Amino acid sequence: MNITKKQIDELNLELTLEIAGEDYAEISRKKTADVKRNADFKGFRKGMVPTSLIQKIYGEQILVESVNQLVSESLDEYVKTNKLNLLGEPMASEKQPEIEWKNGNAFTFVFDAALSPEVKLEVVKEDEIPHYSVTVSAEDKKKMVETLRKIESGNKENKEPKTDEQIEKEAEERLNSQYVQEAEWRLGKDIRDYFVGKAKLSLPEAFLKRWLLAANEGKVTKEDVDKEFDGFAQDFKWQLVRSYLMRKFELKVEQKDLQEAAEAFVSYQYAMYGLGNVPAEMIKEAAGNILSDRKQLDRMIEQVEDRKVIDRIKETVTVKSKKITSTKFRELK
Repeated sequence: MNITKKQIDELNLELTLEIAGEDYAEISRKKTADVKRNADFKGFRKGMVPTSLIQKIYGEQILVESVNQLVSESLDEYVKTNKLNLLGEPMASEKQPEIEWKNGNAFTFVFDAALSPEVKLEVVKEDEIPHYSVTVSAEDKKKMVETLRKIESGNKENKEPKTDEQIEKEAEERLNSQYVQEAEWRLGKDIRDYFVGKAKLSLPEAFLKRWLLAANEGKVTKEDVDKEFDGFAQDFKWQLVRSYLMRKFELKVEQKDLQEAAEAFVSYQYAMYGLGNVPAEMIKEAAGNILSDRKQLDRMIEQVEDRKVIDRIKETVTVKSKKITSTKFRELK
């Protein structure tokens, strides 16, 4: 067994595995023995089927599985030993030579792989991020008042209609609350964008596009990947920056953090359906169900990491208050 690495550029590399027959012989022997032990052929007692017959029927399948196992294990070991910080998984190269699946043959496998870019970043007081203080425009207030009046006129059960003054006050309160939340979301977005820009990371785009297409085979097209790639790349760069800052700031995601995040998510979901005052036990149980699902758990971990990193950044950088009208705020990209 021989593995060679060819560095194509700063982030892209090519791994070539050369495998001799003796490299996979023992794996193949064990797999053949397993098949023989469990084979159920008419005319033979279980486990007594001749090896030659097993090889005739299952030989190529056993060979393919044995070689693939060796390739997978060898690649993993090589990556760990050489401390290669890869993005995604190695993929079969377009240079891959044709394979003749014959027992005892030597095989050559060529893989394309990509390295994760190194993040080098400082968070300092001189980093300045805008925090918008939104003033509701007269136009926005007028639209909200009209909406509330329509709701009021359609509410036949309301025995004591709200006055114009009450409706206007409610419109202003709703809009102010809405824009406080949106400004906070915007601050988080601006922090992410600022530090992704500051990190100046390059990505192996061609490799990542191929990897995304392969990882989502049948679900997306090349055109889909090309269209959505810029957004994916920005999110991916932030993930790299966030992971780096989690380590730099020595931040940890505790079980308590995940439980609180899951319960907050459940409470928000209930609120969306107009359900308030949901018993704490119900919320806790639903949160537990979320955390027992691997996909949802990963999403909660990301949310907690995001919050921890962004909160820590806010403590260090200069967050500068900036007044803006709601009309101009909505025009921000």
